[in-house]
Amino acid sequence: MSATPAERAGARVVLRQPYVPLVLTAAQVGRLPLAASPLAILLFARETLSLVVAGALVAVFTAGMAVGAPVLARAVDRWRQPPVLYGSAALSTVGYLIAAYAPGRPLVIGLGAALAGLGTPPLEACLRALWPMLVPPDAVHAAYALDIAVQEVIFVTGPLVTLGAVALGGPAAGLYAAALLQLIGVIAFVAAPAVREWRGTPARRHWAGPLREPRLAVMVAGVAFVGAAVGSIPVVLTGYAEAAGDRSLTGWLLAAQAGGALIGGLLYTRASPGGPRRLPVLTAVFAVGYLPLLIAPGTAAMTVLLILSGLMLPPVLTAVFLAADRLAPTGTVVEAFAWIMTAFSVGSALGAAVAGPLTDLGVRAGFAFAPVAAVVAVAAMALVLRPGRDGLDARPNQGESAGD
Repeated sequence: MSATPAERAGARVVLRQPYVPLVLTAAQVGRLPLAASPLAILLFARETLSLVVAGALVAVFTAGMAVGAPVLARAVDRWRQPPVLYGSAALSTVGYLIAAYAPGRPLVIGLGAALAGLGTPPLEACLRALWPMLVPPDAVHAAYALDIAVQEVIFVTGPLVTLGAVALGGPAAGLYAAALLQLIGVIAFVAAPAVREWRGTPARRHWAGPLREPRLAVMVAGVAFVGAAVGSIPVVLTGYAEAAGDRSLTGWLLAAQAGGALIGGLLYTRASPGGPRRLPVLTAVFAVGYLPLLIAPGTAAMTVLLILSGLMLPPVLTAVFLAADRLAPTGTVVEAFAWIMTAFSVGSALGAAVAGPLTDLGVRAGFAFAPVAAVVAVAAMALVLRPGRDGLDARPNQGESAGD
């Protein structure tokens, strides 16, 4: 593939490539359960169990995803995408069905939630490993940015899908909808020839996988702090909305931040890829974007500030995935991507846990956590670029030859 200089970046160039609309849409559908399932499990369990138990079952599902993602991604690196995607989707579906047929039985629901989480297909990591095959080399960064930007739609539509399914079919319908969407997404994704043709690069395996590269491990830790900053905001906004006298504001304010991320990602598709030194710079701008939230102004101003705070997340994650593609040892790129997503999810959960007690002290105290966590992320990203190491600049993207 090649692109003229005028076409080297941008969402339009990415979307014009063969099969890109198919894999991007299929991955979006298949990933909807990431946002739909926690609410589906919560609503189903809450019908017969306490809120504390229901919340614990959601945590079991999330923990299952965190554990399963790197394992499944390692299997993809060693073999191929279709068998792992089909097998994991089948396991996850069984988990949803077990949970749906066990109302009022927390241990059985917990088993089902664990299997549903463990088997969540690694569509995100698989798609990002495909981009170098699907688009021109000069558009890979734009593909990452577009992918990360449109993912924000998942977190807006996923809960709505669950609420609609539950309204139409009862508490278990949310679980059925999550399983069905996941299966549809996987089947459509595997229909693309590039998915079936992709092969992991043969390599000597190590028990630590891509994390044996110290700079990648440091970057993954940095991503966890980025996730902690992002994950703290829903909790703090809940406190903010309650102080404003309308808890329903939380959803609208979170949608504003997601909208900012969508805008930021789409704008970043037009940027040049840049060098690795852009990573800590982008993370620093991301951190600065959270500082104005400390003002905790009225709703209208807060909406604007949240949009601004969301702008830099896709550029940061785009730079992270580009760096991971270069840092990951040969034959481990899919697992490296999975570790990044796992770190973000775990960090998000920890950020939410820390933000709760801080918000009890005051909304401004809650908002203070995000920029502090982001500053730690900046330090980690700076360590990735230790002096005297030029491998990050010199190494080509692994995916450029993944299909050879």
